[in-house]
Amino acid sequence: MLYEQVSDLELEIDDYELEQRERETSSGFTRATTVVSLHGDGETGRGEDVTYDNDAHETLLAAAADFPVTGEYTLDSFSDQLSEIDFFLGNEPNQSIFRNYRQWAFESAALDLALKQADTNLAERLGRPYESVRFVVSTRLEEPPTGDRVLEWLDRDPELEFKLDPTSAWTDDVVQRLAATDAVQILDLKGQYHGTTVDQPADPALYERVLEGFPGALIEDPALDDETRPLFEGHEPRVTWDYPIRSVETVEDLPWEPEWLNVKPSRFGSVRSLLETIEYCLEREIQLFGGGQFELDVGREHLHAIASLFYPDAPNDVAPKAYNDPDPNGGLPSSPLSPPAEPRGFSWD
Repeated sequence: MLYEQVSDLELEIDDYELEQRERETSSGFTRATTVVSLHGDGETGRGEDVTYDNDAHETLLAAAADFPVTGEYTLDSFSDQLSEIDFFLGNEPNQSIFRNYRQWAFESAALDLALKQADTNLAERLGRPYESVRFVVSTRLEEPPTGDRVLEWLDRDPELEFKLDPTSAWTDDVVQRLAATDAVQILDLKGQYHGTTVDQPADPALYERVLEGFPGALIEDPALDDETRPLFEGHEPRVTWDYPIRSVETVEDLPWEPEWLNVKPSRFGSVRSLLETIEYCLEREIQLFGGGQFELDVGREHLHAIASLFYPDAPNDVAPKAYNDPDPNGGLPSSPLSPPAEPRGFSWD
């Protein structure tokens, strides 16, 4: 069992600190995250809270709460301790999944600290090698959509691959223009983000357009109803799921057994749930790729580490942080990303 290979790691936490990060993004919003640093025995473990609510980050830092996390633990007992703490200080988060995001920040920091205190890294502990990580660039098209943004990226690096978010404004011409690049690997329909700002309602015309226009691409998170479900008959192996995936049970609850899934570690909340789900999928030959949450700090490195160990050759939506800048410049890393020469802890830098 994967989790059993890390669950008994010992860690000592003397104190902790929280630091906010903030940056404009290429998707037109201001991203805020909170970096959690756990200190102990001369080492520091770091994690990142990717909650999509900037006010919630401000509230967390302004409260100066004294969360009961210091002491001596195993990784497993620390996870149990975290599950008893209200990190939203009596306030109900805008989305219930935000509780998982915040717990993951502390758990990933604890995993990082425990590995460092044991003078090892995640690959050594799991008995798996770090491999180079293939990545795709996630971007939204301009308004109105033309495809120019993708072509501009390809002018900079002809080898880039992409994950795109189709909208009902996409025309046949836009689809044909993008498909001609042969660079689009994933199309995220955003049909499972109910009640969020990025929810894209079921659109049979759009679904048919992308299914036919991108015959080799993965199609993510469609909204299935009586009108759209028939469109996917015969295309089930191309459908991948993202937003609903946060445990083994959520995989089992999908409309059909998937052949592809998008793994975003923060959605799982705990190291146990993440590793159990990865192991479940590996046993059933469900192919995986990694997804990102506009991480601004160490959280992105954690995505690279997990992808490197379990799905390095997949179309991972984990491009380095610089790709999410509104105006990225300079020498951006190319895919694939080489593993670090001397990895330590959970980080992959």
